[in-house]
Amino acid sequence: MRTRTHRRAKTWQCGTPRTRLLSPPTQLGPPRACRGRCASESKTSGLERRSSQRPSSVAGAAAPRPPSGLPAQHGRLKVKTSEEQAEAKRLEREQKLKLYRSATQTVFQKRQAGELDESVLELTSQILGANPDFATLWNCRREVLQRLEAQKSPEELAALVKAELGFLESCLRVNPKSYGTWHHRCWLLSRLPEPNWARELELCARFLEVDERNFHCWDYRRFVAAQAAVPPAEELAFTDSLIVRNFSNYSSWHYRSCLLPQLHPQPDSGPQGRLPEDVLLKELELVQNAFFTDPNDQSAWFYHRWLLGRADPQDALRCLHVSRDEACLTVSFSRPLLVDSGMETLLLFADESPLAVEWRTPDGRNRPSPVWVSQDWWGIVGAEAGLGWDSQKSGHHEGWCRDSATDEQLFRCELSIEKSTVLQSELKSCKELQELEPENKWCLLTIILLMRALDPLLYEKETLQYFQTLKASRACGNRQGGGPAVDPMRAAYLDDLRSKFLLENSVLKMEYAEVRVLHLSHKDLTVLCHLEQLLLITHLDLSHNRLRALPPALAALRCLEVLQASDNAIESLDGVTNLPRLQELLLCNNRLQQPAALQPVASCPKLVLLNLQGNPLCQTVGTLEHLAELLPSVSSILT
Repeated sequence: MRTRTHRRAKTWQCGTPRTRLLSPPTQLGPPRACRGRCASESKTSGLERRSSQRPSSVAGAAAPRPPSGLPAQHGRLKVKTSEEQAEAKRLEREQKLKLYRSATQTVFQKRQAGELDESVLELTSQILGANPDFATLWNCRREVLQRLEAQKSPEELAALVKAELGFLESCLRVNPKSYGTWHHRCWLLSRLPEPNWARELELCARFLEVDERNFHCWDYRRFVAAQAAVPPAEELAFTDSLIVRNFSNYSSWHYRSCLLPQLHPQPDSGPQGRLPEDVLLKELELVQNAFFTDPNDQSAWFYHRWLLGRADPQDALRCLHVSRDEACLTVSFSRPLLVDSGMETLLLFADESPLAVEWRTPDGRNRPSPVWVSQDWWGIVGAEAGLGWDSQKSGHHEGWCRDSATDEQLFRCELSIEKSTVLQSELKSCKELQELEPENKWCLLTIILLMRALDPLLYEKETLQYFQTLKASRACGNRQGGGPAVDPMRAAYLDDLRSKFLLENSVLKMEYAEVRVLHLSHKDLTVLCHLEQLLLITHLDLSHNRLRALPPALAALRCLEVLQASDNAIESLDGVTNLPRLQELLLCNNRLQQPAALQPVASCPKLVLLNLQGNPLCQTVGTLEHLAELLPSVSSILT
């Protein structure tokens, strides 16, 4: 019986060495890989097998005994332990790294020796095929191709380029977002006399099917479309197909925003950046379908916001102010300018004659600014001179001229009846959607923006209520409860946006009232915006807000005489500089720590009253003496 058992073991092993571990002991048939070859042996030994079977209480048939001399684990699969697996992987990585370093070193040696031949292409292809992000090797590969370009025949060069394009595509399959691979493909195709741009567009389409937000592929498609002179209408149709397939394709929406201004350019006389009315209304309808299909996707909401604000401000002189006492002329523009930068120049004419003057920003920094100042020019003109839009006459110490500032010119676009009707309809639809999706922050924010586009003053109270809802929304807060409901990642943004809108409304009200005093106290402001619109104000009240700094843009307020900024959280006074008329500065109950924080104030020549009560610096011994030394012209310093 022992001899038969040994013979059966040979049959199941099928010629394999005895030390190889096979199937479990309870398996009665031969292994799956060798059943066909062992069929004849199985038939001839069937009787022997039946006679060798013995009853078992555990399994229907007991495994045969292992022959003498075999290990006790014979017949079982050996499973590697985690330590063995880790060691095997480590050895494999070390071997790969050794080969990688050896190939890289060889490439660098050949490059240094000037041996730029096809062997370098082969070596770099092995390395880049595994790691397409090795930028130096792409540079080396380009050097080889440039040398071979002069040595190969046109037929050989065409075959080389074809192989290179295929290799690049294989690298993109390894890493579709490889900077070096896409750049190398651009370089290669730009050197071809007649590249197949249609094939490249198909390549882009295939990769965008895999990852529709691959911005490397989008950049490459824009490059191909520009080189092939693809009409913008065709590219717009391509974005249509992608958006229909998936509304959540932010890259397609963005590409659409680049194509529409090309398809519908505005005349030089018209407002730059605006889309024609019919196109805009069509786009609004399209994007509305998108965010009603998936209200939680942000792509369509962002595109809708772009449509609402799609109008570049026209270049215009907002205000021109002349002060005889300071011998100063100040101009304010609709957008920031960088004067004397080689791109933009300001020319001042007096009685139609140009004046040689120097311009600077109010805070003295050389940077783009909407407000520019010129001094020490008054002596070269007479007592009565025509200055652009105004005539400064004798007997007047101050004069100014500004366009009639309306909300359309300052902070929004003028709406036609048709567009206003569409936006009203959208506002109604968004309110209905907000009832169904009360936690959708994009819907709430869009409602606010629609109200701003329609009539900011009419909807002011309702806008503030929606801001409160947005901040308290669980979608923007802590869903687990037990804490504040404001998302710390967006709470500051919402506060700043709310402050921006409140300032815009206050400026509009001031313009309509034609006053030079602006009260912004108790408005919970966190940031100051549009200060270039406040060039003429004499009194500004910023008290009881949440301001942390007075920004450098505050230096544009050339006529400011009284600044109230008590009961805030101000730590920096960078903006309180070079204010020629400032007389009173109230900074009670803020967070000024050191007397050195008052250094910018020393540049205000007419300051006589400074109130610092309630600031931490008041607790420091010797603060008053230090301030008196720092600000000798200030007659009253209250600490």
